[in-house]
Amino acid sequence: MDIFTLFSIIGTIAFAVSGAVVAMEEEYDILGVYVLGLVTAFGGGVVRNLLIDVPVTMLWTQGMLLKTAVVAMTIAFVLPIKWIQRWQKSEAFFDAIGLSAFAIQGALYATGKYPLSAVIVAAMLTGIGGGMIRDVLAGRKPLVLRDEIYAVWAMAAGAVIGLGWFETSHELLFLFGVVIVFRMLSVHYKWRLPRRSLKFALAQSVHAEDERAAAQLEAKQKGGGE
Repeated sequence: MDIFTLFSIIGTIAFAVSGAVVAMEEEYDILGVYVLGLVTAFGGGVVRNLLIDVPVTMLWTQGMLLKTAVVAMTIAFVLPIKWIQRWQKSEAFFDAIGLSAFAIQGALYATGKYPLSAVIVAAMLTGIGGGMIRDVLAGRKPLVLRDEIYAVWAMAAGAVIGLGWFETSHELLFLFGVVIVFRMLSVHYKWRLPRRSLKFALAQSVHAEDERAAAQLEAKQKGGGE
């Protein structure tokens, strides 16, 4: 088994089960479980292929991965509730496994065929695309848009692979672990990218105007009383 296939299998299992669990959390039926699981496992690869001009029909040549995803989702569907609850507590960890595996897989897919920028984009989209589609279909705010750093680690993996810093199987397995560690550190320590909240700024502005109006009214009342 080559390293590309290994990462494909790891990412497929992690994201297929992730999609299945989210579907069960949202009380979807068994068809919804399979649909959400497959979208999570293969959505990122499909989006990546569209952007780097690879036929989307390549998906149908991945029979082994499709079967792997179906088996993983079926097992998740029949697991005892206690086991699923344990998965939910470790959801960020398993999502990090899928992110890392698919980011490396996507980068390997584009390396040598496209420039560095395309390798980074391929890594990012493969790593986060399926999860974004999963969250949108489940009516949730996409994980990549939440507070903790997420997509940056996929882009970093794509960058170092595209630059040729990690090439051998052992190096790629080391990178796989590094991405998982940094993703979990960002969750634990709540590392964030810079952001600016217009909603908060507007609320502060309205509050300041209300205080100013109240102060002016109080001053008028005092002046009238005198």
